[in-house]
Amino acid sequence: MVSVDNYPALALGDCLDEAQAHIVNYKCASGITKGDVVVFSAHVAGELPTIAQAGAAAANCLGVALKTGLTGESIPVCMRGIVKVTASGGITGGTPIVSGASGAVVTFGANTFDKTIGRAIQTFLTTDTGLAAIDCEGA
Repeated sequence: MVSVDNYPALALGDCLDEAQAHIVNYKCASGITKGDVVVFSAHVAGELPTIAQAGAAAANCLGVALKTGLTGESIPVCMRGIVKVTASGGITGGTPIVSGASGAVVTFGANTFDKTIGRAIQTFLTTDTGLAAIDCEGA
């Protein structure tokens, strides 16, 4: 299957308008790839909270990684804004999305509505990349 880039003007994990987005730095608990949906991992007093790559229908998503980071590095995460992501299943534009496998996004399914992280702005097939409106602040 050939992946389609639905918005070639941005690279995977880029934010469409950083001035309008809410971006916060977090520390990587493990390796994170730019464009991954990330989850809260842990917090140690006096340090930035740590993040990890999200799995399918994760309940504690924080947003999308805007840079690649190694364990212990601080990276920016878009908690609210329009970001280019990868789909791990078919998604219709306008549909609520949740975290999918391996840091990707997928359309919400049964018992995942409370775990939505935003809405697809474009229509995706599996492994396609495109724009999603991320909102992990209201969860």
